[in-house]
Amino acid sequence: MNSNSQKTNLLKIHWVKSSITAGLIFLVIGLVLIFSIKHFEVGEMQLFLNVKSFVKEYGFVGIFLATILAGTVVPLGSPALVVAAASFGLNPILLAITAAIGFTVGMTINYFLAYRLGRPFISKKLGVEELETVTALWNRWGWILYVVFGVIPVLPVEFLALVCGLLKTRIQTFLILSFTPRLAVFILLAYFGEALGGWIGLI
Repeated sequence: MNSNSQKTNLLKIHWVKSSITAGLIFLVIGLVLIFSIKHFEVGEMQLFLNVKSFVKEYGFVGIFLATILAGTVVPLGSPALVVAAASFGLNPILLAITAAIGFTVGMTINYFLAYRLGRPFISKKLGVEELETVTALWNRWGWILYVVFGVIPVLPVEFLALVCGLLKTRIQTFLILSFTPRLAVFILLAYFGEALGGWIGLI
């Protein structure tokens, strides 16, 4: 199977397509929400002041728990959560570190589930044909594929964590490449969220 065919098959995989679709939907909804908040100047409304206070009080714990779940294939949209939390004034660096640690914990749970439960568990989660496609891509690209999925927020890198566990890849490499790309992404998103919060009047 040539690389172009593999890329095409990758885009046909249900969980890749659904993740990209969900990401685009969240982007459109987010843009509408952002411009609505800016247009109607609701940043000083009591509801938003209450949310801001709640986020400042419990935001790091919430982000940590939410990103653990997001790392274990629960579709919570961790990038959007990071942007939202930063827009309410959480420290961008601490936020990014918290989110990256949480997401890595979730990914590690996936890794060990696959490691212990094996191919029947993964086939049930991903589908037999889709697992074969991803395994072929992994055999060709390896950790490069994992990093690419890690730095593009809409791609479901959490599913690749299952493949890593199934193939019993090196846990040290897995942890480094789960944490580092997501940390970089979350830092960018957190600073974007901070700027966004200032622009729409939430900070």
